[in-house]
Formats: sequence, C-alpha cells, structure tokens
Amino acid sequence: MSGNLLEAQGVAMHFGGVKALDGIDFTLKKGELRCLIGPNGAGKTTFFRCLTGTHKPTHGRILFRGEDIAGRERHEIARAGMGVKTQVPSLFDGLSVHENLWLALRTVRSSRDRETKIDEVMERVGIGALRHGILGRMAHGQRQLVELAMVVASDPELVLLDEPAAGMTDGEVERLASIIRDLNRSHTVVVVEHDMQFIRMIADFVTVFHQGRILVEGPVGEVLANPVVRDVYLGKKHAA
Repeated sequence: MSGNLLEAQGVAMHFGGVKALDGIDFTLKKGELRCLIGPNGAGKTTFFRCLTGTHKPTHGRILFRGEDIAGRERHEIARAGMGVKTQVPSLFDGLSVHENLWLALRTVRSSRDRETKIDEVMERVGIGALRHGILGRMAHGQRQLVELAMVVASDPELVLLDEPAAGMTDGEVERLASIIRDLNRSHTVVVVEHDMQFIRMIADFVTVFHQGRILVEGPVGEVLANPVVRDVYLGKKHAA
C-alpha cells in the first residue's frame, strides 16, 4: 500500500453512457487534510459516494488500510474506520442532542463510558450548551455541528465531510474551520467543498476534479492560482 491510508486505483463510475468518473487515481496519507473541489458535475461527489459505499464503482479498486472496500455496504465501510458526514444532516429531529449522540454511540456498552464520550465530543465540537435542545428546533448551522459530533463520536480513523460549511453563517464557518483543523490533529480528513474562502481557511493540499478526472492537485495556494483551475472552476470573479 506504500504507506497510504486510502488509495483509489483506476476508479470509474458509469451511469449508462455517462462517465461520471473516468479512471481516478488518488492517494491519501495518514494524517492528511485533503480538500476535493471542482465545478458541478466534475465527479467529486460521485467519487465521495464511491468511497463511502453509496455507489459501487464500475471499475477499479479502493484500498483502505490496504484492503479493497470498493462495492462494500456502507455499514461495513463505517465499521472499517470511516466516519461520514453527508450534505443533508442525518439526525433524529424529535430527540435531543444528547439522545442523538447516545444513539450514535450505541456500540459502547457501558453507560458510564458512553456518557464520558458524549461529554468529550460535545466539548470538542463546542455544542455543550445544546445538550438538551431538540434537533428539530435548531438552526441549520447548529444541526451541521451536531452531525459532525455524531461522526466524530465513534472515533473513526478517516473522516469524510461533504460540504460541511453549506448554509452556515460567516461566524459558523470560522468556528467550523477551527473544529476541522483541531480534528485533523488526530484524524485523517477529506472535505468536499465549494466555498473557496472556507477552503483557504482549512486546506493544505487540494485535489481538483473536472469532467470525471483529476485535473490537478497540490498545495492550496498553487492550485488556486493555477490559471487552468481558475478557468474551469473559479472563474474570472475569483481571479484576484
């Protein structure tokens, strides 16, 4: 596996005659924080779904810790050590934050250990004040943070976040960026995102998707200054 935590080899995803992914080769080392960007339809979300088990690739392999997980069920991939936050929060609206986290930690048999873990993750994500709040009554940004807490609670080795900053206020985005940077101290993180300001706040290394392929990847400053990237994704208004 050459020291890589995650490796995609020739991953293709076809929907009828449409090649959503066309031979993706991708490597991620343990401890990285990688951002995947690209215009709508570029293939980044399809690739994310292949990693998480939502889609079974048409061709290729996806190695996690050296083991091929391509086509496995989502719960199997989660048990292997991947934590996934999707674009739309998957929460129980009629329950409190504490109750949602309790359910997220249902594999922890000891009630005392479970409560300790809940306290730890609430402090880490900064949602302690929301402990007894009902999810269905909360603002979008608060719900996003609660779902992030649910993902982190199980202590996955790899955390995959799909547009975590979507719909957040500027203040919430700054707070989220701080949380993700802190999370990266102990976890490998992959973020799919459109918000360029947010990307600049968190990213060291960026992979750009375009037309089902990887267009370019490298340090965030170099990638965002690349004229080809600016033409296909950022556009003239981001040229400054």
